[in-house]
Amino acid sequence: MAKVRVAIIGVGNCASSFVQGVHFYRNAKDDDRVPGLMHVNLGGYHIRDIEFSAAIDIDKNKVGKDLSEAIYTKPNNTLKFASVPKTGIKVQRGMTHDGLGKYLSKIITKAPGSTVDIVKLLRDTKTDVVVSYLPVGSEEATKWYVEQILEAGCAFVNCIPVFIAREPYWQRRFEKKGLPVIGDDIKSQVGATITHRVLTSLFVDRGVRIDRTYQLNFGGNTDFLNMLERERLESKKISKTNAVTSMIPYPMDEENVHVGPSDYVPWLLDRKWCHIRMEGTTFGDVPLNLEMKLEVWDSPNSAGIVIDAVRCAKLGLDHGLKGALIAPSSYFKKSPPVQIPDDVARELVEEFIRSPKAVEARMRVAPPTLKREAPPAAKPAAKPGGASANGRQPAAAKRAKASASGAPARATAPASGNGNAPARAAKKPRRGTTTAR
Repeated sequence: MAKVRVAIIGVGNCASSFVQGVHFYRNAKDDDRVPGLMHVNLGGYHIRDIEFSAAIDIDKNKVGKDLSEAIYTKPNNTLKFASVPKTGIKVQRGMTHDGLGKYLSKIITKAPGSTVDIVKLLRDTKTDVVVSYLPVGSEEATKWYVEQILEAGCAFVNCIPVFIAREPYWQRRFEKKGLPVIGDDIKSQVGATITHRVLTSLFVDRGVRIDRTYQLNFGGNTDFLNMLERERLESKKISKTNAVTSMIPYPMDEENVHVGPSDYVPWLLDRKWCHIRMEGTTFGDVPLNLEMKLEVWDSPNSAGIVIDAVRCAKLGLDHGLKGALIAPSSYFKKSPPVQIPDDVARELVEEFIRSPKAVEARMRVAPPTLKREAPPAAKPAAKPGGASANGRQPAAAKRAKASASGAPARATAPASGNGNAPARAAKKPRRGTTTAR
């Protein structure tokens, strides 16, 4: 059977769990049920068919090391659940651009020397799929790398909240090159976002009007350290917020929805703690409140999703698909080209595995976006602490503010658009050089 040759950009905790997972389940039987994977054999590709072709980083403590050693090198601090043997893949010096933020620069020193020729590296190693694990906020670096990936002729799986697959500009670029892309921003196995989405859908399905909600996350890995730099959080907050509000068939005031990272607690290591609160109104204008806490090891929580995503990207290559893959993106990512309810998205991926061309052709005509009737308008009520716990403005006022608050559109979105995501202008990136930065 053919292999899936995968290059990794960013050898951090997530890459560590990804590499460990491929080794850990290499001998799984096709009919085994592996936690976090859709299938051991997905579309003809077993887990062990994933081969790592290249690894790229800028940390002087990782560059030059074998991938099997680099994944356990500090500041990586996730669980070690497998001992990975030597891979023969040496970590190459990458491009920095805006990938090294204010706080990360205090614990990471850039490796000396020039940036490796990324296009040549990907071509020489016969890479099929490139996975990006760059730090949150790496807008310039991501777009620079995407240019190299397009030039090298590889599929792309974008695991961070820099919007590529959902943006028409980049969709057209991948279509022109005849290459598939899956993105954006990884949706973990059972993480804060998917849990919040399921609870939101439960409230909506059971007729509870959602009045306000928050999601607070904190952890001890470099992702949370990096996100202390709040100016790097814009795309992350958009991604996480829209992933939740896209499940609500009516607009909500921006002030009533808060979804995003909260703080960095070093002793948590790669653990993430998530706190969710939802306040709603039930029959008789009676309040209903829900609070929950979720604790996960952050990086292993996403590794199985990436194993499935890279195999779907390879199926896209095999079947000549180009541009954003709507079905896989909707299930694996927080900010896909089109937001689709998770249960429907999973079924679509199962169909995609059996017939990639047919499913993607259908998605480009009529993706099954969420369409529901908005609830009756609520009467104006006092803010929390007053006589009413609803705190709702009249529906007309909310509709007037919908565009400003980034509320999702409920009409079926075209496959080349942003789905339910807030519109953002895609800046045309500069082509990079191989000079170290």
